[in-house]
Amino acid sequence: MKLLFPNGEHEPMELADGEVLVGTAAECQLMLAAPGIAARHCALRTRGEQTVVQPLDAQAVTVLNGKQVTAETPIKPGDLLLFAKVGCRVVAMERTPPPPVRKPAAGGDDEGRTRVRMALPKFILRGVSGPTFGKTYAVVGAITVGRSSECDVCIPTDEISRHHAKLQVVPDGVMVEDLGSANGTFVNDQRVHGSVLMKAGDELRLDTVRFMLVSPTMEAQPPAATSKAPEPAPAAGTGAALWIVAALVVLGVIVLGLLRYLGKI
Repeated sequence: MKLLFPNGEHEPMELADGEVLVGTAAECQLMLAAPGIAARHCALRTRGEQTVVQPLDAQAVTVLNGKQVTAETPIKPGDLLLFAKVGCRVVAMERTPPPPVRKPAAGGDDEGRTRVRMALPKFILRGVSGPTFGKTYAVVGAITVGRSSECDVCIPTDEISRHHAKLQVVPDGVMVEDLGSANGTFVNDQRVHGSVLMKAGDELRLDTVRFMLVSPTMEAQPPAATSKAPEPAPAAGTGAALWIVAALVVLGVIVLGLLRYLGKI
């Protein structure tokens, strides 16, 4: 497990086996310089998969999930700890096993397997303002956005909290969760309280830094082409027929004149 401090009072603290002292004293592994923090405020002891918090100063206030801790008490992922006025969240560590070592085939490098092409991410964050303008970030699984270099999307600006927001891909879109940021997380200009579902085309805003959620698999629909009826082509023999009619008329006039001259009509 590790401790996350949403307001940036301390970098994330991993709770490995052993004891972590919390306080203002130089010997403390977790030093917090804030009002109400005692020199030796409390201790966090980890043994295997279990971690407990033990108050060390009766005058120092340690609160777990809204209740003051007065004796050794177990903590678990999802709990909220408060050392005087400094709050933090207990989260689980995601431990991924190392990738298997690929052994070459005895007859050469080709194992006879078809290489699978990596699939495109379902969603992409496209920066549309501030230091992320024009940049794109793939949204795969669960990612964190913040000022800390530990975040999957690091935005080095003072308006962004160290751990500002969490994005989780779900079947219907991307679930956005605010991690207790100082300046807020907004989806389509609506502040996020808890979690909000975001879909392709929606806008994500962290203070003044804005992103557009897009899907690379969406194909732009081409505009409908306006079909223009072809103009009718003139008949192939129209010109020749006119000349033939004219010639017959002239010939008829000549024949008629000749018959009158011979007195036949």
